[in-house]
Amino acid sequence: IGRPDLLRSGYACAKALAECSAAAAAEEYGLRAIVVRLFNTVGPRQRSRYGMVLPTFVARALAGLPLTVFGDGSQTRCFAHVDEVVSAVLRLVDRGCFGRVFNVGSDAEWRIVDVAHRVVELVQSSSSIEFEPFEDAYPGFGAGVARRVPDLTALRTAIGFAPERALDDIIRDVLSRSSRVLPGLG
Repeated sequence: IGRPDLLRSGYACAKALAECSAAAAAEEYGLRAIVVRLFNTVGPRQRSRYGMVLPTFVARALAGLPLTVFGDGSQTRCFAHVDEVVSAVLRLVDRGCFGRVFNVGSDAEWRIVDVAHRVVELVQSSSSIEFEPFEDAYPGFGAGVARRVPDLTALRTAIGFAPERALDDIIRDVLSRSSRVLPGLG
């Protein structure tokens, strides 16, 4: 789960505790629980306020401000559209996949620096891309996670899930609503 001396470890521990609590309630009280682990779910009305990378990049590109990439930008993430994530969760419930754990998201891996460049290009922004050491931005959180790619095997097996929306489509959807919903930075 992580080092107890780093703030980020508390977040991971809280999520693990929630999963254990759901499993215990399922066993003890018959709770019909499905644990879903969401990976970078992105939607058109998502705000940049809480550090969500894609809405933050879009909002800053629209404002002509620099996009800040933490570290060297080689860290990877996968982005899933909220519509596909919600559909997957509803299908898990409909299929009665109770008592199981599923990673829900996309497994199309992108380097963060490449995401920043795609956003600048699709927004047609003059924004620059700047780099900041991760530790400077998030003191006490360690070096950050270099690679975050969910294993979707269980999800594919249970409901035949395969994400269909490409990163460019997700960025365009965020962008189409951002000019109306995110007039500022968030």
